[in-house]
Amino acid sequence: MTNPVPVPQLEETAKKIRRRFLGMHFQAKAGHIGSGLSCIDLLTYLYWSHLRPGDRFILSKGHAASALYACLRERGLFSEEEIQRYYRDATTLPAHPAAMAHAEIPVALGSLGHGLPISAGIALGYRIQGEDRRVACLLSDGECDEGSVWEAALFAGHHRLSNLAVLVDANGLQGYGRTDEVLGLEPFADKWKAFGFEVREIDGHDFTAIGRALSSAAGDKPLCVICRTVKGKGVSFMENKLEWHYLPMNEEQYKKALEEQGR
Repeated sequence: MTNPVPVPQLEETAKKIRRRFLGMHFQAKAGHIGSGLSCIDLLTYLYWSHLRPGDRFILSKGHAASALYACLRERGLFSEEEIQRYYRDATTLPAHPAAMAHAEIPVALGSLGHGLPISAGIALGYRIQGEDRRVACLLSDGECDEGSVWEAALFAGHHRLSNLAVLVDANGLQGYGRTDEVLGLEPFADKWKAFGFEVREIDGHDFTAIGRALSSAAGDKPLCVICRTVKGKGVSFMENKLEWHYLPMNEEQYKKALEEQGR
């Protein structure tokens, strides 16, 4: 997209995606709800106001695949029939992204720490080929426990991949506890800077801040946007609760979650 969408429209779009996302999870009796809700605003901004034709997005935090599926359905890139088969036998939309089932999802991701190495390689490839194409990669903060993330960050900084933007969905929770207790990342911004990145730190649910961070010049450096988010965002009983990394919803919980989206 070349023209940013007004914030009220982005907010309404994000609500539609959350409603669809919650419906998918209730129907499938699937977990990983909190992880998807924390990044829906980021996905909304990327697909409605940032990515241009030819740009590439890589979802490294593959356990949030359903949020991407819901976003792509709202964008008109998936059919309703495909969405209805989410997490079912013979689906093209499994719990973690499958490779090349759809043009928008070029690689399989689920094992954490792979998305940034792939994204850096794609970004370098575009440069070598002389193509004006950008790459955006969405990581989780817990994923940054992986050494492969930092190897790729070193690579991206060394090659000054200014066509690469890394967004870290820093919701502060990972599979076994609080991120700062499992393996502390702070000073997080300083680490990315030391690896050669231009760094922005923002509220990951503020569309104006997301837009400002992604549009600000990073010079000849790759960009890292540390997005402080809320796990389970938009559903009061899920927000900042570790258990919603795993739990499915029952009918009562689903109805309450939907009500909180304005329906």
